[in-house]
Amino acid sequence: MKEHILHPIPPFYDKESKILILGSFPSVKSRDQMFFYGHPQNRFWKVIASVFSDKEPETVPEKKSFLRTHHIALWDVIGSCDIEGSSDSSIENVVVNDISKILKEADIRCIFVNGKTAEKYYKRYIEPKTGKKAVCLPSTSPANAAWSVDKLVLNWGRSIGSILRT
Repeated sequence: MKEHILHPIPPFYDKESKILILGSFPSVKSRDQMFFYGHPQNRFWKVIASVFSDKEPETVPEKKSFLRTHHIALWDVIGSCDIEGSSDSSIENVVVNDISKILKEADIRCIFVNGKTAEKYYKRYIEPKTGKKAVCLPSTSPANAAWSVDKLVLNWGRSIGSILRT
């Protein structure tokens, strides 16, 4: 059954953030943990740790420390929606988050979206307001079974690495 859910997790960033990664909407597990990519089968933390040749963070404090160290901001495109469980395909009645505060307060050099759902809503609602394009990365969700961790690391590494070298 679909419920209208308000995004409960505040954006994670500081003035040193250089990269903004936007997901679509937090999973049930992430909402329970009150932090991003909380489902153990989501490969985000494994992938991002590999991209930065760092240890995979496990606890929320370790994840926050990792993000600060690597100047990564995290949030989601969708601020509220009707959703069934954690299913992106069930999302309706979208209200997007306002990312302008992050863009004003942090030194964001590039915006990435984690998967096609985030890209769809970013392009439809946020890009027209900000004028900033986002680079779509393949989703780290376990539902994206066509992409192995190794393929994700290679793709994410190329995209993020090109920004960090500039």
